[in-house]
Amino acid sequence: MQNLTHLFVSFFVIVIVMSSCSGPQPMEAEIFETSESGNKLTRLIEFPAVKDKVEITILPDERFQTITGIGGSFTEASAYLLNQVSQKNREKILEAYFGESGARYSLTRTHMNSCDFSLGNYSYAPVEGDVELEHFSIEEDMDDIIPMIKDAMAISKDGFKIISSPWTAPPWMKDNNDWKGGRLLPEYYDTWALFFSKYIDAYREQGIEIWAFTVENEPLGNDSNWESMHFTPQEQNEFVKNHLGPRLRADGHDTKILGYDQNRDEELIEWVDAMYDDEEAAQYYDGTAVHWYGSTFWHFPDELQYAYHKAPGKHLIQSEACIDDEVPRWRDDAWYWAKEATDWGWNWAPEERKHWHPKYVPVFRYANDIIGCFNNWVDGWVDWNMVLDKQGGPNWAENWCIAPVIVDPDADEVYFTPLYYTMAHFSRYIRPGAVRIGFENPDEDLKVTAVENPDGSIAVVIFNPGEDAKGINLSLHGKSMEFAISAKALQTIVIQNTKKGVKPTV
Repeated sequence: MQNLTHLFVSFFVIVIVMSSCSGPQPMEAEIFETSESGNKLTRLIEFPAVKDKVEITILPDERFQTITGIGGSFTEASAYLLNQVSQKNREKILEAYFGESGARYSLTRTHMNSCDFSLGNYSYAPVEGDVELEHFSIEEDMDDIIPMIKDAMAISKDGFKIISSPWTAPPWMKDNNDWKGGRLLPEYYDTWALFFSKYIDAYREQGIEIWAFTVENEPLGNDSNWESMHFTPQEQNEFVKNHLGPRLRADGHDTKILGYDQNRDEELIEWVDAMYDDEEAAQYYDGTAVHWYGSTFWHFPDELQYAYHKAPGKHLIQSEACIDDEVPRWRDDAWYWAKEATDWGWNWAPEERKHWHPKYVPVFRYANDIIGCFNNWVDGWVDWNMVLDKQGGPNWAENWCIAPVIVDPDADEVYFTPLYYTMAHFSRYIRPGAVRIGFENPDEDLKVTAVENPDGSIAVVIFNPGEDAKGINLSLHGKSMEFAISAKALQTIVIQNTKKGVKPTV
């Protein structure tokens, strides 16, 4: 891997456009590219010659949602692996994710109780019948997740927000007395709400603030393959409006509550209708969380638009994504740029949904989805595991996946996959408080999104999935610049503030 500090050193590139005195003025900007041909968030100063240019115009007066953040997840699997590598590699990985020379993650997620990416099943309330949670303890997190979060906090200059999600209540609170499947028994709704409050207090004692909860990870279930607990939309509302919301308020907690937390297809519409049509429940919901597993290529823009317009003052956060049902390819960059990956739906999806799950290019899936989400009102995007091993674990359920960073603890080696650089194109340059802005792009094959950051800089991300390089003429405020994007490449263009001292309205 190239030295991260070298990769991210910030220089301003003056891109000079030959023009007449009456023509557009040159624009000051810096351009970074990740490509199949080998660029890894590389700062470019030379470009291939391309005759035709795509005219892209940035429209900063068209303003949309405020960005909450971009990042990944603290899982027991990732935290455990960081404990297995050398201190040098631990620091290298955390700097790559949270440091000023790295991806600068700003929005993260973790699991409350165990999940599939844990070493085994556990709960912070293991004592059956302990309705007052007198034996509540986060001791299970003290050796791995909490040290990882604390180390990331020490590295992160701007800090980051944490979303916490339960996969299941302890089995003794459920109708099937099992880690997998089943429903929360109504007589334990108050106890389960108290569990959330105690979790906030316990993490706060460790110096860690929890920004938001999702009520339940994947309430529609996962076919009982690992920890899960089922809710209907109406059951979720009952729990939130009569138990969780009042408990958090009574205990003085302002932690946000995000509903749903599963795929974006038609179920999303059913859930947001239920959440926000119930006025009593709606007052406690701060937003909706979604996952990307409904399709390998489609980001469901109509459903995202519907969810936003159902509650335009609320958050819409993509809380989990990964290259699932695959074992990582070790030091094989080409695989991440090839249309060879399959997901759970390749084998398991019902026939009526098979068409959503063809083979796909891992880098393309990330780039397309993040751009598509932001262009359809999503204000936060969170990846799943930050670190996994060469098997795609550890994972007690053998639900193997891929993370942007893969480690071999036995050899003490680290592999930064192309997915890491893909994530960094967004997280490093699109900062919390940025406002998505408008653009004109006549080329349907190029994917574009743009934001104005709190410091007034403008970040434009362009994705070219095509087999050929494309010329770009980028215009803003009467200034322009000409450059090219490589074939199968992702670029971030950072344009310095043209209105010095002026910050966006958020």
